[in-house]
Order: sequence, then structure tokens, then C-alpha cells
Amino acid sequence: MQGARTRRPGRPVGTVTRGTTNPNRLRRVDRWLAGPQGWRLRRHGRPLVVDLGYGASPTTAVELHERLSRVQPEVRVVGIEIEPERVRAALPLERPGLMFRQGGFEIPTRRQPVVVRAFNVLRQYDEAEVAEHWALVQSRLAPGGLFVDGTCDEIGRRSSWAALDDQGPVSLTISLRFGAFVLPSDVAERLPKALIHRNVPGERIHEYLQALDRAWLEAAPLASFGNRQRFVTACRTVADAGWPLLDGPARWRLGEVTVAWDAVAPA
Repeated sequence: MQGARTRRPGRPVGTVTRGTTNPNRLRRVDRWLAGPQGWRLRRHGRPLVVDLGYGASPTTAVELHERLSRVQPEVRVVGIEIEPERVRAALPLERPGLMFRQGGFEIPTRRQPVVVRAFNVLRQYDEAEVAEHWALVQSRLAPGGLFVDGTCDEIGRRSSWAALDDQGPVSLTISLRFGAFVLPSDVAERLPKALIHRNVPGERIHEYLQALDRAWLEAAPLASFGNRQRFVTACRTVADAGWPLLDGPARWRLGEVTVAWDAVAPA
């Protein structure tokens, strides 16, 4: 299927992906959208949110609507899939505030979305294609909008995502379930496509993951107080070392840490 450079008029931009998903798989990014990013929804009267490439099952779009409705009852969620049959299968689940449409990275909605969430989508593309698809989605965002491009494991225990506004990448978030990792760098295989091949010496993302690992190991004596306390201490150590973390202990206690994109961007 065609990329953005060879798009035909009216043709969805993107490729058909495997589409595998599971219930509750995206709970970690949804919690972040409803939490630290909830202000983006509250500042709009009827914010539009897009679940881009929801897959063979519309479960993630349904869950996104349920979770964000608690933050902004007027939210409108549109699940967008490039495969027509997946859209047809989802239509019976439509309800006020939740719709499904065929499309791709061009985001075929009349209104500009406040949030676009694309998880486990670009992971299946070539790295060289990422920038153009990022730019296309960014061009569709509402003022103050956010594009979230992420990856997670099959049941959402290890997850990471890049956040972009209309100017470019803003941050990288890593979110891990306690007990589902030995070292924070275990998330490496679930990094966004723009970073997954960059976890090598000489790259910033490698230095960052190594810093998290060292801090986690140094905090081992705190394990008797629980993994939350250990992770909070590790994040504080990383922040004290000069890494520009954009959140604090309230998020660290969830196994989640966000760093400014410039600190981990490809060299």
C-alpha cells in the first residue's frame, strides 16, 4: 500500500497492519492522556480524539472513549482504520460520542483532533517512513493538540510513547508494570519506531536507558519497601543527574517517567 509521498487523491495514507490487540492493552497511555494531558480535553467544549489504527478489534477505541469521558464528558472519539472490513465490524458499537471511519494518517475528520493516539501502528513501518507520517498527522492537529505514537507489549505491561505537538516531538514516556521487568531498559524492544533502532552506544536513548538502569540498581536496597519506592528513588537520581524529566513522584509511583524529547532524540 502507498505511503504519503505516493498518495492518490482520496486514498487513505498508510498500510494495512496486523491489527492484533487485547482488552486493556493501552491502559497506561490512556491513564496518561486522562491525567497529565487531561487539560487538553477540558479546554475544548467538544474535543475530538482519534484512535488511529485501532486494529482488528475496536476494543481500544471503546476503552478510550470510556476513560476520557470521565475527564471530559463531551469528548468525541473516532476510531480510524484503513481496512474497510474492520470498520464495518466496529459500526454496531457506535454510540453518542463514539464513531468509526475508514482512513489513515490523513485523519479524514471534519474537525481537527485535540488528540491522536496511534499505538503499535508505525512499529510495523520502515523507520524512514516515520517522519513523513508524523508530519502529516501534526498538520491535522487542533491548536494545542497532541499526537501520541507508541508501542507496547501484547498485554500492556511494557509501554512507551513519543508525544508530538504541531511543532515537533515533545517528550518520550516509558511506563512499566512493576514485576514485569528486571531493568527499565527491558522496554527497549517496545520503543517507538523512531528510537527502537537507536538503542546503541553513541545514541542519547541508549545513554538514557543506561542511566535508568544504573539508578534502578543503585536503589536496590529500597526493594524491601516495595518497587514503587525503588522506582521513585531511581527517577529522582536520574533527574538529579541532569536528565530533563517532565513529571514527578506522582507519575513515577505508577512506573511511568517522561523525559524531554531533545534529551533522547536520534543523534
